[in-house]
This record gives sequence, structure tokens and C-alpha cells, in this order.
Amino acid sequence: MTTAPSGKTYTTTIGLEIHAELKTASKMFCACKNDPDEEKPNVNVCPICMGHPGTLPVINKKAVEHVIKIGHAVGAKIADFTEWDRKNYFYPDIPKAYQISQYAHPLITGGKLAGVELTRIHLEEDTAKSSHDKGDFSLVDFNRSSLPLMELVTEPVIHDAETASRFAKELQLLLRYVGAGEANMEKGEMRVEANISVSDTDKFGTKVEVKNLNSFKSVERSIAYEIERHIDLIERGEKVVQETRGFDESTGKTFSQRIKEDSHDYRYFPDPDLPKLFISEIPEFAADVIKKQLPELPWEKRARYKSVFGMKDEDAEMFVQDEDFRKFFEEAVGVLGNDADLIKLAINYTTSDIAGFVKKFTDKGIVISTKNFSELITMIKAGELSSRSAKDILAMIWDGSEGSPKVIAEKNGMIQKNDPEALDKMIRELMSANPNVVADFKAGKQVALQFFIGQIMKLTKGAVNPQIAQEAVKKLLSE
Repeated sequence: MTTAPSGKTYTTTIGLEIHAELKTASKMFCACKNDPDEEKPNVNVCPICMGHPGTLPVINKKAVEHVIKIGHAVGAKIADFTEWDRKNYFYPDIPKAYQISQYAHPLITGGKLAGVELTRIHLEEDTAKSSHDKGDFSLVDFNRSSLPLMELVTEPVIHDAETASRFAKELQLLLRYVGAGEANMEKGEMRVEANISVSDTDKFGTKVEVKNLNSFKSVERSIAYEIERHIDLIERGEKVVQETRGFDESTGKTFSQRIKEDSHDYRYFPDPDLPKLFISEIPEFAADVIKKQLPELPWEKRARYKSVFGMKDEDAEMFVQDEDFRKFFEEAVGVLGNDADLIKLAINYTTSDIAGFVKKFTDKGIVISTKNFSELITMIKAGELSSRSAKDILAMIWDGSEGSPKVIAEKNGMIQKNDPEALDKMIRELMSANPNVVADFKAGKQVALQFFIGQIMKLTKGAVNPQIAQEAVKKLLSE
């Protein structure tokens, strides 16, 4: 709900359409290479994806499998019968003057992700890529034409920009977890379209679609802007036009592109060149086969990290979001076992110190092995290393020092010496040499305690556990 300056309250309703390129060896309907990183234009093309007359498309089986996996992951209904349709419209990046998509019989219906109900998920082919920034002409690169493209449509149940962005992030995670795609928005591998309506009644307002949002920040900013624009128009007694709009990231404003089409404008009809599919007749797509291939999903991993390891929300999210940190932590857990104290230390050092070094040295990544990291954590718990020494050892490893943490610690005199007899002797000698400080302690001056601990750390070059030193000093001063 949004309250306008007039005092009226408005309800925003948002539905998302998200397109994501799928990770396959070849394109959706031909054998051309699926390479989103190819920079040279028009090299991964053939007569089929260029729409030459007389050519016949062939369905990419891996792409169908990816979408079925996504369907099972979100608890949706997997279609038994599905077919492809021709979506007819002309644009220079559509070489056939139609796009092969799915209309009446999508692969997936229903389901839920991040608390948002889904309408459908279907497969289609991507368009070519147009460029309009080279002068008074346009260029078209057909490398992307006919790449396998998954389209997901949500129910109109989202009511704010933050929820829309959060949903898109969770979908990106899901695609990466199941290996269906990287969904890199900067590369255009995932694009978000937001359908937005605002109303001061219990009915939907006029729907406006904002196209091709290529960052989560743009999703939030464009929706927020549209909400304000709709309310302003309604407050001034003007009508909101049903249309398609773009988003200008430099101004933070949307702009009109064209009047919004309805489905009948595309004249859908079944593609006569592609066979109908009956999923139940394909053994590899059986529900039990697909479900066995699913990994632990993002929300399942999030819940396990918090329940089993007691992680804070922000720590769990860091591991869920970042594959490198996630693999590093889980491998370390495999070495450390079920010791709760060791796991807690591993979480703390990974989310703070390791993450700090990775951020500082962006070109190196995580350079410490999980074996050496586990050794470091074990030494800290055993009292062999102080927290300061542990941090110094990590810095040395990132700086190129070789050897295990134990080898580095021994070489640099960092192993904490906690021999009770040697420590007792050192404290007594300090007490004999500083009778005035002893008297101050007995008079209740706690600063005297810190004096002795400081002297011990200085004499041992920090090689004594401060907690053990403090307890030993207290004991002898209290005699």
C-alpha cells in the first residue's frame, strides 16, 4: 500500500516475466554452438537459426531437461503433452519473422519460488542482438539467435519492488544450482520484465510492462519509478496507457516504447515442423530420475546452515550466494568433522578474515587450501595460536609464504608456549622484580594485572595464550 499526498491509498500489483538463457552445448533448434562469450559477430550461425527457407529445426533435449528440473525444484506441475508454437511478428532480430515459443501447452505450470506463485515456465528461442550505437544505422548479431531461452511468468501477487528483486535473485541462484544457466544479467543471459499496475480500488489498474531490465538494481528502481508515475497520473485525473516501456539507468526513469500487444496480436499457431512431446514417453524425464539429479537447493541449504551450524542469516546467505566460499566451507567441514567449536571458528574466520583477503586481493581468490585452513582452525582451538598470530599467518599465506600453518608458525616463533612450570617461574621473577606493582594489585588496582600480562607477552613475543597467562598471574598475585 502506498499513501499519496492527497491521503488516498494505492495498491500496487506486479507480475514478472523473466527470460533466462540455458546452458547447453548447442542452440535450441540447431547444432550451432551456444557460446554467450563469443565476441566476433555472426560466427555461430547456420541456415536453420538464420531462418533460411526449407530448413527444419530439431529440439534440444538438454534444454527440455533443464526446464523440467526447474519445474520439479519449484514444486510445479510437469506437462505430459507439450508442443511448440509460432509467435508471429516482424523485427530485424527475428530472421524467420516468427519466434518458436510455447503458448497453449507450456512445459511447466504452477509452482512457487521465494514465496511467489508461478503461472508457467516454458521454452522458446532467443532473438538476435541488435546494436543501434554505431551511427545512423543498426547492426544485428545472430550468434544469440535461437539460443535456448526459458521464460518464467509469475502470478500478479507481488506488491513492492524489493520483493520483485528478491524473487529474481532467487531464480538466478536456482538456475546456477541446478546447472541450467549462469543467468549473468550483465551479459544479458537473464532479463526481467515487470508488469505493473496501480489502483485505488479492489480492481487491477491499467497494466504497463517495463522491458529488458538487466540488473537487480534496475528492477527495483524502474518499479519504484512506475509506481510514482501511475499515482501521479491518477491523482491528476489522467489515464494510464497500457504500453511497453524501457528504463533509462542514467536518469532512473522509464520511457514509452510502443503500445502493449495482446496475445492475439501474435497469431500463435502450432509449429508444423516440430513434433509434439509426451514427457511420460521419455524415460530420462521421469519424475524419480529428474528428482535424483537435483542438488540441495538454495532454500534447503540456507535452512541447513542455520539449523545444523547455527549460522546467522547474513553468514548463511554469504555461503548460499557465493559458490567459491560455499565449496571452501563445506570441504573444510568435511575435514573438521562434527566438532561444533571448530565449525564455529571456521565460520567466523571464513566470513571475516578469508573474505577480507579475497576482497583485498581480487585477482587471487581463496589461496589457502581447506586442509591448511582446517589445521589453522584446529591450532587456534588447541591454544597453540593466538587470534593475532592466526591472522598474521593468513596474511603470510596470501603474500606467498609456503608451508602449512604449523610450519609457518614454528618458523616465525608463533606457537604459544603454555608450559605451566615455565610460566609460573616467569611470573614469580616478575613479581620479585616489581614489588610495588604487586602491592598495587593487592590494594585493588586492576591495572597491575595488565602490567604483568603485558610483560609476559613481551618476554615471550606473544607466544603465551593471554587467557592462560591472566589466570596464572591472578592465582600467584592472590597467594
